[in-house]
Amino acid sequence: MVLPHGPVSTPAFMPVGTNGTVKALTREDLMEIGFEIILANTYHLYLRPGTEVIAAAGSLHSFMQWPGNILTDSGGYQVFSLARLRKIRDEGVEFRSHIDGSSHILSPEKAVEIQALLNSDIQMQLDVCTPWESPYKKAKESLRITNQWLDKAKQAWEAQVRAGYQGKLFSIVQGNFFKDLREQSVEAVIASETPGIAIGGLSVGEPKEVFLEYLAYTTSRLPQEKPRYVMGIGTPQYILAAIEQGIDLFDCVLPTRTGRIGHVFTRQGPLALKKSANRLDFRPIDEVCACKVCRTYSRAYLRHLFKTQEILCAMLASFHNLYFLHDLVRNARKAIEEDRFLSFKQAFLTCYAGDTQ
Repeated sequence: MVLPHGPVSTPAFMPVGTNGTVKALTREDLMEIGFEIILANTYHLYLRPGTEVIAAAGSLHSFMQWPGNILTDSGGYQVFSLARLRKIRDEGVEFRSHIDGSSHILSPEKAVEIQALLNSDIQMQLDVCTPWESPYKKAKESLRITNQWLDKAKQAWEAQVRAGYQGKLFSIVQGNFFKDLREQSVEAVIASETPGIAIGGLSVGEPKEVFLEYLAYTTSRLPQEKPRYVMGIGTPQYILAAIEQGIDLFDCVLPTRTGRIGHVFTRQGPLALKKSANRLDFRPIDEVCACKVCRTYSRAYLRHLFKTQEILCAMLASFHNLYFLHDLVRNARKAIEEDRFLSFKQAFLTCYAGDTQ
């Protein structure tokens, strides 16, 4: 996939840089691991530092000194999960900031405008997010608004492109966990002819078997020639399931969020560094991993950092976790090229356990 700031090899995991930074990592860390694209958050950047600051810097890339690609979400999910007193209308959503209570209106056109100002390489349409177990009536109305917002976002994005903007717009499939609504949403995003398609409304608390069912149901109806993105998945099991269904992009805060509390990935499953079993364990986190953390530090030392609340523990654990997922996806990509993905997936999952050691 070719984007304004360079090619992106897919499938690809994207680290989440909510506030214009991936927590506990520098841009040099991200470049060392090999990431070609990261994610940033429109809602948070719009509220703080504000679009005028980023516009004065020239773009989000120059503001954070990131040379690679950036995908930004529309801010819709954060409006519905964080904002106070939100009101959804056909024109957009009115909300109060979770930071200071100030009042704002986010329309599909404004979401496009903000993301173009950020110079996002991939931007998302504004959509209405619905939680797991939402009633059919609510899901249907949310889809109606989402589809209406897609039309407005497409027109606004085309105007930005005519003005010189080069970023791509992705439409979003919604419909909650109702197959007829998913069908309607797929028809709408295909008709919109956006450069890429995101699958929304998954990984929102539903059981794993429901996630897998609706992921397969949705992807089977999407055009294979368009890049496909599933939002919010960050465990090896979910990532490999998505790759099997032909997903190109995925992101999640999990690798850095769990890293900050001393939980790390290994080929044998998650490992809790704080456990007493690691006190005299001078092996690396993962003896197969080639990251600088595993080449240099022991489980015992990392446990010591965690127990003494040293910031370095969060930095090293987060680096390892992102390296681990990047390496997993890189190896999955190689397996696809060599027509052995299913055997690769099975071998990995046979070794990997879901429970924290």
